[in-house]
Amino acid sequence: MRNRIRELYVGESARAHRFRYALLAFDIGTILFVIATSFTQHGPFVEAVDAFFGVIILIEFGMRFWISTNRWRLITRLTTLADLVAIVSFLAPLAGEGLGFLRVMRTLRLLHTYHLSEQLKRDFPYFRRNGDIVLAVLNLGVFIFVMTGLVYATQYNVNPQIRNYADALYFTVTALTTTGFGDIVLQGSVGRLISVVVMLFGITLFLRLVQVLFRPNKVRCECEECGLVLHDADAVHCKHCGAVMHIRTEGLS
Repeated sequence: MRNRIRELYVGESARAHRFRYALLAFDIGTILFVIATSFTQHGPFVEAVDAFFGVIILIEFGMRFWISTNRWRLITRLTTLADLVAIVSFLAPLAGEGLGFLRVMRTLRLLHTYHLSEQLKRDFPYFRRNGDIVLAVLNLGVFIFVMTGLVYATQYNVNPQIRNYADALYFTVTALTTTGFGDIVLQGSVGRLISVVVMLFGITLFLRLVQVLFRPNKVRCECEECGLVLHDADAVHCKHCGAVMHIRTEGLS
C-alpha cells in the first residue's frame, strides 16, 4: 500500500499524473473558497465545507507523512507548517475571523505544485516555452495572496477600512506597486510592519516578473566547452566561447 501511494506522488504513470493534477485543482479550490467566504456570513454550510476541506487536507498530509523516507525533514518544512495551520483553522470552530482566516496559510501549499513543473512542461507547450514567466507569476501571486490574508486577519476587527478580502487585496496591491493612494491605512505597529514587508518583498517579486517579461527569451542548453547554460533560442554559437551549439527545437507546426 505504501509503495502504491508513493507512486502517486513521484511516479510517471497516467494515474500518478491525474492524482497530482487533482491535488493542484484542490489547492486552487481551497483558495477560491477562502476568498469567496470572506464576503459572506459563516453559517452552517460554510462550517461544513470547512470541515470537509480540513479532513481532506489531514488525510493528504497523513499520506505524505506515512510514505516519507525523512519525516523530520518533512515536519520542518515551511509548507508543512502551512498545512498544519490550514488543518487546524479549517477544523476549528469559526468563532472569529482571526483564527478562521489563518486558512490563508493554505496558499503556501501551492509551493508543493512546483514539483509538477516538468509534468506541466510535457503536457502543455506554453509551460515549456514560458516556464520562467509562469514561475515568476506564481511567486508573485502566492505572495500577494498570503500578505492579503495577513492584512485581512490582523485588521478586520480593528480597522473599519478593511471590511472584506477585496479591501485587503486593494491595499496590498497599492502598497506593492508603491501607488499608495492613502485611502486605506493599516493601524498599529503590526500594520506598519506588514506594510513594510509588502513594499520591500513585493516590489522585488514584481520587478522580477517585469524582468522576465521583457528580457529576450532564453533556453537552457549547457555549452560543452565553457558551461554557459542560457542561450538565445536561435543561437548557433555560444556567445561566451564561440563553440557550435546544438539546441534542440520542436520544429515548425
